[in-house]
Amino acid sequence: MLVINFFVSAFIVLLSSATALAAGSQSIDTGSTSWMLISTALVLLMMPGLAMFYGGLVKSKNVLGTMMHTFVSMAVIGVLWVICGYSLTFGQNIFGGIIGWNHDFVFLQGIDDLITDGIPEYIIAMFQGKFAIITPALISGAIAERVYFRGYILFIILWFLFVYSPLCHWVWARDGWLFNYGAKGVIDLAGGLVIHVSAGISALVAAIYLGPRLGFPKHSTTPNNLVMTLMGAGLLWVGWFGFNAGSTLQSGLDTARALTMTQVSAASGALTWLVIEALYFKKASALGFASGILAGLVVITPAAAVVQPYGALILGALSSIVCYFALQLKIKLGYDDSLDCFGIHGVGSAMGIILLSFFIRDSWLSSASTLAGKTWTVWDQLLVQLKGLGATITLAALMTLIICIVVEKTVGFRMDQESELIGMDKVLHGERGYDFS
Repeated sequence: MLVINFFVSAFIVLLSSATALAAGSQSIDTGSTSWMLISTALVLLMMPGLAMFYGGLVKSKNVLGTMMHTFVSMAVIGVLWVICGYSLTFGQNIFGGIIGWNHDFVFLQGIDDLITDGIPEYIIAMFQGKFAIITPALISGAIAERVYFRGYILFIILWFLFVYSPLCHWVWARDGWLFNYGAKGVIDLAGGLVIHVSAGISALVAAIYLGPRLGFPKHSTTPNNLVMTLMGAGLLWVGWFGFNAGSTLQSGLDTARALTMTQVSAASGALTWLVIEALYFKKASALGFASGILAGLVVITPAAAVVQPYGALILGALSSIVCYFALQLKIKLGYDDSLDCFGIHGVGSAMGIILLSFFIRDSWLSSASTLAGKTWTVWDQLLVQLKGLGATITLAALMTLIICIVVEKTVGFRMDQESELIGMDKVLHGERGYDFS
């Protein structure tokens, strides 16, 4: 044991010396860099979490096909991000600021020695790339069990290029128009607009365009594996710490705030959903608990760096209440958002974008007032937030409709009835998720 402790201690000393040397020669902030490495891995961990969450909710004949929708995004968007995605989103304004472009970011060829705010640009690029990967995968929950794999791949390619990339540039690029709108721009720490509202609105449009699954809503779909869904929700909760706290791009006070508010809101959302079910059904379901976790997480995603714990508690609770009743709309209105992407991600995060204005720290408003040259109030920021929300909804809705039409007219999007009855796993992948023999 002493020998093992000696070698472990020696390794730590050598590693510390190496990082200190690197920091001195290249101005790398090793603390922030280490946290961003961890955050990048945590966000990628959300992908198998999402696959498990969605995969457990569908029929057993579609479990692999549904999980593949999430996993294939890691490959397709992962390649596109390196080729042109990072350039389109974080390059300089072109076409009047509609999109960005930086030749040095194409194939990441110009960032080999680049360090930004003490963090190697490679890490920032990979961290942001994970956001780009998970966003179109969220949409798959609304169109589950009824789309061709080839059509889905073309859809996420076009959606990434014409919805995600412009929106990300507007909100997060330093010269993006929403980034600079108002005193300090639209507040969207980790993707309330860029990820969840855009995915939620696009999911609603795609679900309406494709039409409901066969038998919906008369024949409800029984989840094939709620154990897997619950574990997926747990992985998403863990990964969300990298999602939100990593978005501060540092390892400091704002990071601690974002991590804390993420935990508080998720717990509040989960508990509130259990209370709602207890009042209505006298039971507490695992699926309800998982839904409450997500409701609490999506609402705090844009707000985690600017609100305090009491605000996170309130936001998490309100999100669960509103999302719970939003899920009832699809039955009344007849659209088939299969796994409730719009009802939770779209509705919950839109709430966070709007309501965060009423829970902003006084110190944030004071700094905004200094920049604005006047007293900046919550109402001023609310107008900025509403502007960002309106722009996001407009872009996502219009472009998604166009993309759906293009996909359907070219490679085909909605599966034929016979294939849908047999199931995605056998027809599209030649496999099955469970061996019941």
